[in-house]
Amino acid sequence: MVERCKNVWLAVSGLVISDKGEWLVVNKRYGGLKGQWSLPAGFVKNDETVDEAVVREVLEETGIHAEIEGMVGVRSGVIKGEISDNMLVFLLKPLSFEVTAQSDELYEARFYDPDSLIQEGKQSILLEQLLAFKKERMQTMLDGLNPGDHFGYTSYKLFM
Repeated sequence: MVERCKNVWLAVSGLVISDKGEWLVVNKRYGGLKGQWSLPAGFVKNDETVDEAVVREVLEETGIHAEIEGMVGVRSGVIKGEISDNMLVFLLKPLSFEVTAQSDELYEARFYDPDSLIQEGKQSILLEQLLAFKKERMQTMLDGLNPGDHFGYTSYKLFM
């Protein structure tokens, strides 16, 4: 029998880029990113796929409806030798543009020019690294696949 690891975290984060090239960013009220600009993010729930989770998190934190364009990459680390902390970073296209910040978790949410954001100097390291992102390197989503009825998947997607 395989032992399940309760100290393995899976989170998602959304890089939402407007037609003007502005990025949707949030300024957190808590945690290690308190007072810094970062991407909308959160944990995956047990009844959703990672792409569903990122769309939900972006909407919950910012009020922005968005759709998946693809996956940008993975952030993975180990916290204090005890917790495997993993985040999938997606590129999303906004379907709405009126930002409403989730006031209990955020100071602010807004579309921000990435160059101005970096000049301000209050960004997460992930945002810094994403400036070098090249859209053609993005992994796209393959949906509607069935690896076999015997597995019992209610949703199955590949990002390649």
